[in-house]
Amino acid sequence: MKKRKIAISAIMSVAFIWFTTHFGGGFASGAQLYSYFGKYGGWCLILPVLAMAYDALFFGYALHFARKHEVYDYRSYNNVFYGRFAPVFSNLFEIIYLVTMCLAPAVAFATGGATLKAVTGLSYPVCTVIIGIFIFIVAIFGSKLVRRVASVLSIIIMVGLMVVYLPNIFVGAGRISAALGGVSQSGISFGSALYSAFLYGTFQLINIAVFVQHAETFSEPKEAKTSMGIGFVINSLMMVMVALGLLTICNEPDIAQQSVPTIFMVQKGVGASFMLPLVSVLIILGAVSTAVNMVAAMVRRVSVRIMTAEEREQEEKTGKPVMKTIVIALVCCLIDFGIAQFGLLTLVQKAYSFLAYLEIPVILIPYIIHMIVTRFGTKEKR
Repeated sequence: MKKRKIAISAIMSVAFIWFTTHFGGGFASGAQLYSYFGKYGGWCLILPVLAMAYDALFFGYALHFARKHEVYDYRSYNNVFYGRFAPVFSNLFEIIYLVTMCLAPAVAFATGGATLKAVTGLSYPVCTVIIGIFIFIVAIFGSKLVRRVASVLSIIIMVGLMVVYLPNIFVGAGRISAALGGVSQSGISFGSALYSAFLYGTFQLINIAVFVQHAETFSEPKEAKTSMGIGFVINSLMMVMVALGLLTICNEPDIAQQSVPTIFMVQKGVGASFMLPLVSVLIILGAVSTAVNMVAAMVRRVSVRIMTAEEREQEEKTGKPVMKTIVIALVCCLIDFGIAQFGLLTLVQKAYSFLAYLEIPVILIPYIIHMIVTRFGTKEKR
């Protein structure tokens, strides 16, 4: 009985790790879902589910492989997974991961900046500077705290968004019905909509690098598939909820220009006086927590190369950053700030799609071949 409780705990915790990784400021703002699904009318209720099923298949397969072969850091995992092709594909994977480590915080900067702009009316560059300064300070002094409360923050954001979205979905039922009556607001084909869902699912595949470390918590490999099945349900339900909310505004003439569709939905819906400050705080919290974790990760990657063992020991002992850490974090934040100036929608629509294209030859195609050769992990690849 005790072992079963431990197994269930591991299965659920890894499922929620997928959710907390997927669910950040870009999700809370509605920008991600609108960019990839919102403009396709009624199809936006089906496509997120298909995208999550696609990701669940690959994540489950990766976690199963990691647990089966007991490789729990992504470099070791890739070396075993790619086999004799590892010298090429492990390094290509590393490059894509580094691109992601720059892009994801930049999206968080842009999300926080766009939200602050919508609320305060300040210019977008000024808002990203404010968000950037806050992220820099927290990344230097409070990254451990943010990581500790990341799951709690995500649950708070999830509950908060339910408070925001569900009443607007209920009140906007008529507008949702009208949107569902047409295949697409712009007449785009289902093939285009399906391709957009494919890109959305594909750029998420780099999260394999984040997930494989958690395979160690499973008592046996098959628990990975159960965990990702539960993760699929959780992510799909939240995405469908957000998609329903977006359907209440998808026919508004100004929707394409909205960097933060969730705020636009609240402004056009009910309870704006109460919900607008609430959702703004939730989005900024999600953006900051994501950015701080990513910036801290980049700082660690660089610091191990340029910091001495004594400096790292001093930092660990005192809990205060040394000058090299401060400089590295500042450089990372400046790079992310520069990328964020392209704008939230541009980053979500263009940069994430670019990331997906990079992942097709490095992750998608090799994994499909691996699945075929090993018969979905039931046969050892030679």
